[in-house]
Amino acid sequence: MRHHNVNRKFGRSKNQRNALIKGLEASLIQHGRIMTTEAKAKELRPSVEKLVTKAKNPTLANRRLLLSGFYNNESVVTKLIDTATRFTDRPGGYTRIIKLAARKGDAAPMAVIEFLD
Repeated sequence: MRHHNVNRKFGRSKNQRNALIKGLEASLIQHGRIMTTEAKAKELRPSVEKLVTKAKNPTLANRRLLLSGFYNNESVVTKLIDTATRFTDRPGGYTRIIKLAARKGDAAPMAVIEFLD
């Protein structure tokens, strides 16, 4: 039985799913907003919010934890910490998902996920 198993699999193995999410996280942090499918955006949101919460307190330990999650990409972590400083007074809810029209090729529901101002 699949009780409480609500994560999406995207037709990929676990390692491929984790790599997909890490790549989407890095793209969102670098660009501030990305356009992807609605399911990927909904799966991405909780992980990005946890990263921003971790980056709001930029101690050395937190910085190293963030670095390990982004394949030691220093520029992504620096950008994340800069982004997180905007949300110091905010207790959560750092991103929003805006639904778009379906993709023309396969009618997949599309969405934009972005950081709040």
